[in-house]
Amino acid sequence: MEPDFPLRKIIHVDMDAFYASVEQLDNPDLRGKPIAVGGSSQRGVVSAASYEARKFGVRSAMSSVIAKRNCPELIFVKANFERYKEISKAIRNIFYEYTDLVEPLSLDEAYLDVTVNKKGDPSATLIAQEIRQRIFDELHLTASAGISINKFIAKVASDYNKPNGQKTVNPEEVIQFLEDLEIRKFYGVGKVTAEKMYKLGIFTGKDLKTKSLEFLDENFGKSGIFYYHVVRGIHNSEVKPHRIPKSVGAERTFSENLSSEVFMLERLEQIAQELERRLQKSKIAGKTITLKIKYSDFTLQTRSKTLPYFISDKNLILETAKSLLYQDNLENSVRLLGISLANLNTEKRETTKEGKEVSVQLKFDF
Repeated sequence: MEPDFPLRKIIHVDMDAFYASVEQLDNPDLRGKPIAVGGSSQRGVVSAASYEARKFGVRSAMSSVIAKRNCPELIFVKANFERYKEISKAIRNIFYEYTDLVEPLSLDEAYLDVTVNKKGDPSATLIAQEIRQRIFDELHLTASAGISINKFIAKVASDYNKPNGQKTVNPEEVIQFLEDLEIRKFYGVGKVTAEKMYKLGIFTGKDLKTKSLEFLDENFGKSGIFYYHVVRGIHNSEVKPHRIPKSVGAERTFSENLSSEVFMLERLEQIAQELERRLQKSKIAGKTITLKIKYSDFTLQTRSKTLPYFISDKNLILETAKSLLYQDNLENSVRLLGISLANLNTEKRETTKEGKEVSVQLKFDF
């Protein structure tokens, strides 16, 4: 049975502990030692951790205090984003020698569509291997890669043989691969969703596949149709060379917790000003303003409002953010505030037809 969705050759390249690896590259004294990129203060957060630090349970987004408790020998290094951007640009230049269809997800990872490529190489597996070798030879850093028929599977596969490895999921292996996959390893299934799936008796892709679209829609809302399709190997999202942002935001973490809305107004004005600068730089406006509040106990709350018109002006953003701040009582003292703008004037609206279950074509040279 011929599939009615496109079969592509997609590579997902993910640099290994990128920020930490760059710091170890630039400072030989840090090599082989547990390091964390981020602040070491009481309010600090780990941005990235070397593999030596990860052995002690140090992870990105972890409080620096907890990270130091887990690994007393941990060395904190201040982030140098200009340097990371410089290396990231050099990595992308390597990608562009193989294809123009490169979709960066961040400084350290990207999708590549090599179905048709500049080298005329029919093997996506060999292309990924060559790209990883070039990154190592030219930049002295390691990367991992996942290769398959769509972005979802390639993303999952890139995590399989980390660090400095790769995994190819050939077309004829897709269904079995997804059925055997632990549900927590499905890209897009976070800790909370995984726990919910466990309670519903869903532990693997095979378990997920037994659930009807109606069941998944009822229990997971809009994400239900996504889970229904990807477990069947269906993910039609193209590699988009110029990713259009869905939102633009700015936020601040405070050195001391704020306990009154009055003290937050000055901070909100600074955040709104930074957001205005970013919007104007990108020539973007939006309709939906979201206020992000992180409390001292690390719980997170968001409050949103959609306007009938596009805005990018600091005063209008601030006015709406203030109304959201006063919309409800604060639950605790506040350690972080953020404002983001979504529903942007860059978004293209399309109506897609519902996908249907299909089998995967077996003969496709990978």
